[in-house]
Amino acid sequence: MGSAISEVLPFAVGVAISPLSVIAVILVLFSARARVNGLVFTAGWVVGVAVVSTVIYLLADAGDVGRGGSGSDTSYWLKLVGGILLVLLAFRDWRKSSTADEAVDQPKWMSAIDTLTPVKTGGLAVLLAVANPKNLALSLAAGASLAQAGVSGGEAAVGLIVFVVIASVGIIVPVVAYLVGGERAAGVLNRWKTWLSVNNTAMMAVLLLVFGVVLFSQGLRGLT
Repeated sequence: MGSAISEVLPFAVGVAISPLSVIAVILVLFSARARVNGLVFTAGWVVGVAVVSTVIYLLADAGDVGRGGSGSDTSYWLKLVGGILLVLLAFRDWRKSSTADEAVDQPKWMSAIDTLTPVKTGGLAVLLAVANPKNLALSLAAGASLAQAGVSGGEAAVGLIVFVVIASVGIIVPVVAYLVGGERAAGVLNRWKTWLSVNNTAMMAVLLLVFGVVLFSQGLRGLT
């Protein structure tokens, strides 16, 4: 069990650090349907992360990953390509961070969050969870690493649960803070949103670079 958790833990932390998604859930908590949409957003995020990581693990395991089959090389190639992609994205974000004013240069869809229905809020959460290249790459790495580790089905299930829970911490914490603190938490959440808005691109550049190098090195080591 410990082996399964150790395989997914660093990748789960990488998914959890998703500034745009955290900003989005805080904006949801400032909307008219704050309580309902906050819970729906959390559920959508959890479902999105769980489905992607589980499907990747099942596909990797079915391909006999880590047991000498052809699927093993395929997994390493995916890590290699994923690592290169993340490094390229890191350089793109780093260049943006030196020229853009992050406090005002936010995606236009964020301005519509206050008007979203619960269904659309859940859909947005799923989209943010699964359509982010970083999240996809790290979910792939977590599922492939579990399969390569050769853990039992029960241990893999525990590893996937831990992955989903840790990957969702960045969403769960603001929602719990709002539900527990109510209006008293608004000031803290607003400060978090402001800080993340200013530092979003620089944070993502560093995170993408670190995990890009990790994935590239894992893929290269497996292939050589």
